[in-house]
Amino acid sequence: MTPRTILYTGKGGVGKTSVAAATAVRCAAGGRRTLLISTDPAHSLSDSLQAELGPQPQAVAANLEAAEIDAQHELEHHWQGVKDWLGQVFAQRGLDRISAEELTVPPGFDELFSLLRLREHHEAGEWDVIIVDCAPTGETLRLLSFPEAARWWLEKIVPLQRAILATAAPIARNLLDLPLPSNAVFDDLERLSASLIAMDAILRDTAHSTIRLVMAPDRMVIGEAMRTFTYLNLYGYLTDAVVVNKVFPADVGAYFAAWRTHQQEQLELVRSAFTPVPVIEVPYLDREVIGTQMLALLGSELFDTELFGTGPLAGASPDAVLHDSITQTLESTPDGATLRLQIPFARKQDIALKQIGLELVVTAGKQRRTIMLPPTLAAYTPVSGAYNDGTLEVSFSRGQ
Repeated sequence: MTPRTILYTGKGGVGKTSVAAATAVRCAAGGRRTLLISTDPAHSLSDSLQAELGPQPQAVAANLEAAEIDAQHELEHHWQGVKDWLGQVFAQRGLDRISAEELTVPPGFDELFSLLRLREHHEAGEWDVIIVDCAPTGETLRLLSFPEAARWWLEKIVPLQRAILATAAPIARNLLDLPLPSNAVFDDLERLSASLIAMDAILRDTAHSTIRLVMAPDRMVIGEAMRTFTYLNLYGYLTDAVVVNKVFPADVGAYFAAWRTHQQEQLELVRSAFTPVPVIEVPYLDREVIGTQMLALLGSELFDTELFGTGPLAGASPDAVLHDSITQTLESTPDGATLRLQIPFARKQDIALKQIGLELVVTAGKQRRTIMLPPTLAAYTPVSGAYNDGTLEVSFSRGQ
């Protein structure tokens, strides 16, 4: 059976780890065999669960096991051949040993190698639910393009370089003052590329794998989450919920009343920006969320709400796919680009567009939605729009 896989990501400090752990505790309490893993280089899962965790899953409660992936171990497993060869190259060029060691690992690869453990656990067949506490959004986004690059490298470059080296190595060794890559280097690259492609297939299986964005109701945090949402859509990864954490309740008192007013204004932006993806609001708790008891309380605040009781998600379990379609796509065309948005139940005459920098503001009647465009569209402007069967198509052209 294919396990249900949920990845939580968000800006540092918004409570991403707590929300991921609370979801895992809730799933396990419901009888689901649950694995919770952290791929964040700055692990805090042990603190959240109040348990000593290592790289291998260990039981922390009934039906619940958890692990903090050792990035260094994963790096040595996937990259040792390449690392040894690059170390020789840099050392031969006069770099000291420590600097050479640092340069052999590209930025972001430690997070990438940690995430590759997901494939191993996914294929083990031991779990009903796998929940991943990912690195903060900046690090997570760097990983999205790797599978496509890996596929191209595996199909085009590795066979060609192997053939060239096999025939020209004797001559190259005499002409070049550099150590040539060995078969171990190519073996690492092929194994890594195949693992990345397999992991990408897992994450694109939208019937079983989704991503949930965690944010606080602050404008800068929401802006980053909006950019993340755009990139996830562009790469074909399904976001099935957004979680707004640390929301002040109505009875917060006079001291925090102004903060609550500000948060409510930001929540309107969240609802407009992420519609129709469900928005789960979680109140600011008066105690630190550590230990399974407090995580269970946070799980209640997440999933025992009106949204799951009488609202559109009535009866849904924490591991259900809460939204089943990618709400926006972007395709390059010979003359520009085309953005497609789901805007159900709107009337064509009520739709208006306005671009402010990298923000595309779509108005449909009294409703407004703000879309964060990727930086690649900075030089483009919207030139036309068409609305059919609940989908708005916006065509962009590069400015002259």
